[in-house]
Amino acid sequence: MDPLYAFVFAGLFSPGPNVILLTASGARFGFRATLPHVFGVAVGVGVIAALMGLGIGALLLAQPALAFALKLVAAGWILWMAYALIRASDLSGGKAGDRPFTFWQAVLFQWVNPKIWAVALAAAAGYGIGLSPAGEAQRLATAFSGINLFVCLFWSFAGALLALLLTTPRAWTVFRLCMGAALAASAVMVFL
Repeated sequence: MDPLYAFVFAGLFSPGPNVILLTASGARFGFRATLPHVFGVAVGVGVIAALMGLGIGALLLAQPALAFALKLVAAGWILWMAYALIRASDLSGGKAGDRPFTFWQAVLFQWVNPKIWAVALAAAAGYGIGLSPAGEAQRLATAFSGINLFVCLFWSFAGALLALLLTTPRAWTVFRLCMGAALAASAVMVFL
């Protein structure tokens, strides 16, 4: 078996912004309502991985100012989402106007998700098999999208199951605060 798959699984399954947001969305809105978010993450992660296979990772390493600007945007967006999660409704389904990420919001979030960039860069640098850039891009995109689809389905379903335990407003408050704090902590990780 290609060691790339084990690396990608470990990198994507571990907690990070996508895992936190999908678990929270599954708990707040249910598994079915979170599916567009799931599919958007899988596609967005595949696009980032493909770009790494084409060499954009080398560009980021060669342009520290560009990499730093991306980190600032990523940390800011993640902190804003953590704040929104902490201030969200205490009850499942959210308050009027609350909804899970759309497909396109989830795709676009991957552009500022530092964990995805880091895992994709490490995969492109450490697990290439000598294919052409287009071949490596296709290989990485397929591995990242395919594995991440199942990872996202797992965490969304886990969140939906967790909602069965969140039967009081206090339980929802604790859940929101824990998930928001974990998401905010992931913003700090951008700079490590």
